Amino acid sequence: MIRAAFPGSFDPPTFGHIDIIERSRSIFDELVVVIAENKQKHYLFSAEERRVMMIEMVKDWKNVSVMVCDTLIVELLKRQNIKIMVRGVRNVMDFSYESELSMMNKALSPDIETIFMMTRPEYLVLRSSSVRELAAFNGDLSALTPPLVAAELRKKFMNLPAAAQ
Repeated sequence: MIRAAFPGSFDPPTFGHIDIIERSRSIFDELVVVIAENKQKHYLFSAEERRVMMIEMVKDWKNVSVMVCDTLIVELLKRQNIKIMVRGVRNVMDFSYESELSMMNKALSPDIETIFMMTRPEYLVLRSSSVRELAAFNGDLSALTPPLVAAELRKKFMNLPAAAQ
């Protein structure tokens, strides 16, 4: 059985993330979506909120599970006996960043391989940060995120003080 992990912050999850998950789950026997919780970062959604949204979005795919990680991803993968990490790549800048990260992960855990999956053309410019910005201005999110995520973004921005938006 070949297990793989797709780590990311997913703040918020987008159709680009869902596309990578859907394509990866058809390649691997099991795919674990790993929601990173980095104490150095400030997220719009808590790790639990991101986990709940992701679970809802992948609930129909029996070979996909979701977990939160607040340690180094490679440490979690070692504990879970997962040897493949999937990373989505949109452009040369993403590839440059991801390849450096891959080399660092390889130094930390030589047994874990990173596989880069190119995004579909329709998601080339789709970034979670852009989705958050569009949501802050009450823009149309229907082409960028599943309805559940769009609704959660609307709720989040309705409850933020004006200065935080």
